[in-house]
Amino acid sequence: MARNVERILVIKLSALGDFVLALAAMKQIRKAHPKAHITLLTTPPFEALGKICPYFNAVDTGGRPETFAQWMALRSRIKAAGYARVYDLQTSAQSNRIFQLLRPGPPAWSGIAFGCSLPHKNPLRNGMHTLERQADQLKSAGIWPDAPTEPGSAPPPDLSWIAKARPPERPVPGANKPRPYAIFVPGGSAHRMDKRWPVEKYSELARILYGRGLDIVVVGGPAETELAHAIQRSVPRARDLTGRTDFASVALLGQKAALAVGNDTGPLHLAAAGGAPTIVLFSKASDPALSAPRGRVAILRADNLADLPVAQVAQAAGSLVPLT
Repeated sequence: MARNVERILVIKLSALGDFVLALAAMKQIRKAHPKAHITLLTTPPFEALGKICPYFNAVDTGGRPETFAQWMALRSRIKAAGYARVYDLQTSAQSNRIFQLLRPGPPAWSGIAFGCSLPHKNPLRNGMHTLERQADQLKSAGIWPDAPTEPGSAPPPDLSWIAKARPPERPVPGANKPRPYAIFVPGGSAHRMDKRWPVEKYSELARILYGRGLDIVVVGGPAETELAHAIQRSVPRARDLTGRTDFASVALLGQKAALAVGNDTGPLHLAAAGGAPTIVLFSKASDPALSAPRGRVAILRADNLADLPVAQVAQAAGSLVPLT
């Protein structure tokens, strides 16, 4: 690589839903630095997605060092790269430590790390939705002068590039036209069970939607296979894809889905960003004003999700998708 090419570092370490939302800001960073060599500093779960993303030239998965040697190696990599600017989209204690590690003489840094040269000083930032907050951060950094910062004004991330990065599926000769399908995301973080709608209610909803002409596809991690099996006991033809999809394939499923229904968790953000009409279920454990997916999205709330009636979710589904 030529020595005079501008080098940029973007930091986004986790979590999946936040990473998906940050893709909107990442797109603007690439737009502002079209010829730069941009590296994503992240963690291993996001390596594959980062490598096919058109906004980055390189991916460094060492963003959460643990040992002293790993911290020093990260410092050496960043110092040696000679970054002209760092966009910290994580804005956490972890990314602040990375900034302080680079003293003296850290690169120009957009974020909230103490002492950074391009601070996001908006006192309301912690009450802003991720999309508007990061747009405002990039406006403060001088690269997005007309950033959409009013509540609800920022568009969802664009994941159309995922389809271009994956080879198209070949149609099966003589196959029947597949039924439209609904993606179910019944799981989530194991330590946040208060963010889950009960699987019995997903099962009841699956029966309703299947009876109205939608196939059911269940996605999630390997630990959520039991949830898929519970749904299959109600709808035997439901497809269990738990533990069998990467992030890109969930987004591709979202591009073709008639509907996505799920808890406030990363795979649902992917399906929504892929373009699926989406119903997202929020308990009092999280605030949709700060982190809900955007697009054709219906938000249903109950302090305790066990109190959210299946009929209300089925009604929202009928409003989003014509059902028989």
